[in-house]
Amino acid sequence: MSSWISRHAAFYVVPPLVMLRHCLPEASSLRAVDLQLSSDQEIHLAIIFAIEPALVQRMTFANVAQSSHRLISTRPTQVCTNCSPVDAEPAPILRSQLLGWRITCPRCGSQLRHTGGGELPSPFQQYRVAALRGEKLLDDEAEHGIRTWASPAGIVRLLLMRRAVLPFPGEDEMWRFRVLEKIIPELDELLPEICTSCPTPQNPILPLHLRPALLAGVAMVHSSGAEMLYMLRRSTFGLHRHRFDREAMPFFANAARKRHSTQMQLI
Repeated sequence: MSSWISRHAAFYVVPPLVMLRHCLPEASSLRAVDLQLSSDQEIHLAIIFAIEPALVQRMTFANVAQSSHRLISTRPTQVCTNCSPVDAEPAPILRSQLLGWRITCPRCGSQLRHTGGGELPSPFQQYRVAALRGEKLLDDEAEHGIRTWASPAGIVRLLLMRRAVLPFPGEDEMWRFRVLEKIIPELDELLPEICTSCPTPQNPILPLHLRPALLAGVAMVHSSGAEMLYMLRRSTFGLHRHRFDREAMPFFANAARKRHSTQMQLI
């Protein structure tokens, strides 16, 4: 939606926020209409631009699960060279360019590419099959509302939490030790060679060449169940363990209920 508003603004030679508030005076930002457009606002925009409300809705992330909102980028981080128009000016931003859980195009299935050029090959190609399972888990939750024993987006946050390391590393190295490395051990050596910072649970979108490792981790945790979460919990400490417990508690409870239900069926 923000891209569509911005293209109209460019046509009328006004700032995008001016165009937005001409249509929706109460709107606070372009990001807000992407994520939280109400049904009344959809109808209002549809009337102004003479299109169907359903088309307006499909340009937003209003139906995406709240748990996945942090995985929606504020700017394009990737592109499908097959599906993205190359001759439009200004170029529209496709939904798939903002989805921080994808490594393949949802329309044609081809590999997504980095928008800024200078493509970096992923050092985690051996995890591709698991990564595609993780991508589907996250997509099912975000786009289709499919609920399982643990939220895949919640698993992302758990995997990006700080991990305890002994002996304690220097202050300049603390950033790179994450729970994910308990599942993808190559990260310990590779991470400092290929980047200088690591996304956090609050900002969990990884660059494309690192994303397969995270997606594979999500798939492994989801298929292994609560037992793996208990193992990962032991790799945290202090405040980070408290945060891990707070995030993971609903998953432990769901897994226990599922186990109890299974046992009852066997009686």
